[in-house]
Amino acid sequence: MIALMWSEKYRPQIISDMVGNEEARAAITEWFVKWKKGTKPLLLVGPPGIGKTTIAYLVAKQFGYDMIGLNASDVRSKSRINEILTPVLANVSVMGTPMIFVDEVDGIHGRGDYGGASALVDILKEPTVPIVLAANNDTSDKMKSIKKVVKTIQFKKIPPRLLRVYLENILKKQSAKLSPGSIIKVIDKSKGDIRSMINLTQSLVTGFNPQTETTFENINVEDGVNAFFKANSIEEARIVLYSMQIDPREKINAFYSSIITSELDNSILAKYLEIISEADMLFGKIMKTQNWRLLRYLNDILIKLYQNDDRVRYSQYNLSWPLLNRIRWDGAKIKSLSSIMAKKLHLSSSSFVTLCLPFVLLCIKNKTLELELEETFGDIIEKEIELIS
Repeated sequence: MIALMWSEKYRPQIISDMVGNEEARAAITEWFVKWKKGTKPLLLVGPPGIGKTTIAYLVAKQFGYDMIGLNASDVRSKSRINEILTPVLANVSVMGTPMIFVDEVDGIHGRGDYGGASALVDILKEPTVPIVLAANNDTSDKMKSIKKVVKTIQFKKIPPRLLRVYLENILKKQSAKLSPGSIIKVIDKSKGDIRSMINLTQSLVTGFNPQTETTFENINVEDGVNAFFKANSIEEARIVLYSMQIDPREKINAFYSSIITSELDNSILAKYLEIISEADMLFGKIMKTQNWRLLRYLNDILIKLYQNDDRVRYSQYNLSWPLLNRIRWDGAKIKSLSSIMAKKLHLSSSSFVTLCLPFVLLCIKNKTLELELEETFGDIIEKEIELIS
């Protein structure tokens, strides 16, 4: 039976829940309060695990934005940037109230950069929505072009004394204990990475992490999905799932979008989607009842996806360029449709358009789903189905 992750249980819900970097957090909040079209984007710089991504999610939540999260792999090529961001920037109203967050932006440079850096800089020069970037390091020569068009906020390493107070508070809430020596070792080994520190503590107290010779530490979502389907055994795949210590909704979405964009035969695709549906229903029940103890079963469901299958590769977005382009022209009607469907599915409009609309269209095309829609909506649906035919 899988224990509830402490890093999830004690994840900050509001900005003031975060630890350390008070000045940086205040500066980010002020930037959002004063934001208007054309405001210079933000670049958050600091070591991994210090809270850069967390605060991006929290400010988006606090100020009512639908965050569109990207990472280095999404913005390495000019064509990929155009595919993902042009429809969003060209018709903001369709996608709700978007905010763009690019994580690990320092990773797009080097041999893997196919025009992505210069294309991103062009967007940063004339922002029409709030844009926040995060980087572990901004000292490389290739980051200079980005730094010229953004406002940089530095995140400092959190002092060990502050980490100790934070960790001891969690232990107190859990009615758990570690020796002073063990606490010092945990803080030292985590090297300022708060999530790593919490997970390591839980491992020592409860034996949370599976004890195997092969271990993965804090795998990001892209590497996690790819490693899962490349795993040589179900045991290795299970370790990868444990190591993807991210928001459960993000984990489900990552597997869904990766599967739906891969070239799979219908029987395998149907099997995968049934498992994703089961995971989604579990998470929906958790959100409805707020019974977070059920989260322990999520990985038990997702492990059913495992089979060594190189055809499945991580993909964060599952809308093709023709479909995204169509959204621009039928924006008002699709916005109305997405607003209705999003409420029924308890999602934001942007999440419905990005994650659910293609699957709905596929089901309608295959005559496995029927919707009673107004005539105007029906016309739009027919156009979209033509694009995926």
